[in-house]
Amino acid sequence: MKKTIFLLFCIVVIMSGCTNTTEESKIATENENITVTDNQQEKEIESKDSADSEEEGSSVGRKVIYNAQLTVQVENYEHTVKEIQTEAAKKKGYILNSNTYRNGEEGQLQGTMTIRIPTNAFHSFIEALESESIKVMDRTISGQDVTEEFVDLESRLKSKQVVEKRLLDFMEKAEKTEDLLKISTDLATVQEEIEQIKGRMNYLQNQADLATVTIEMAEKSVNVPDLQSKDLNTWEKTKKQFIGSLNFILSAGSGLIVFFIGNMPVFLIIGLIIFIVFVIRKRMKKK
Repeated sequence: MKKTIFLLFCIVVIMSGCTNTTEESKIATENENITVTDNQQEKEIESKDSADSEEEGSSVGRKVIYNAQLTVQVENYEHTVKEIQTEAAKKKGYILNSNTYRNGEEGQLQGTMTIRIPTNAFHSFIEALESESIKVMDRTISGQDVTEEFVDLESRLKSKQVVEKRLLDFMEKAEKTEDLLKISTDLATVQEEIEQIKGRMNYLQNQADLATVTIEMAEKSVNVPDLQSKDLNTWEKTKKQFIGSLNFILSAGSGLIVFFIGNMPVFLIIGLIIFIVFVIRKRMKKK
């Protein structure tokens, strides 16, 4: 009887141990499943964030700042300037600045023009510059990709705007004056950073939308002024010379007349002296 009771007790103990082990294994399995599920959810969230970032980057589009430096020779400087202005207007661009000077008093006209052209018309504008009257001597084209910087600025702007919104909410709920001052200071700092980011983004956007073209121009040869008919008018020159000679003779004759008439008393005295001397010498010879 005692042996039967002991066996039954052992069987109960063994069964209870198996039950506990099964329950523990189930709990462990459930924990592993929960952990796996959590990891999967984290990965999904990370992949979603990454996809969102890629979508944001692609929505921005590639932003490249183009610059061109051209050195050209032209047949007629002023005519070429008008041609460039007309071509820039066709491409919906504008002249940023223009400088013209002459190399010496009678030398060549030279100058520099800086033009802003929409990026989509940048290459066609440069090709349009080459013509029979414009010879490109040197050309340098460069591009700077600022897409990454623009995307980074856009992300920073969104973050700063979130902080700004939270500070505004805190300001509405603030009751103490010192808390209000602290929030106001932080808010002013964040808003200043937002304006700086926006300013940089606007600058990059403008530079990417409009390419810059700098043109240095010089005429091929010195312009020779046309001969004018007045420079070859022989009759006018002859008449002028005749009148000048006549005036000289009249001036000279007038001077002689003035000289003799004005000095007549002197001449009379001198003549009288000469006459007396002559008479005296003649009488002396007779003796």
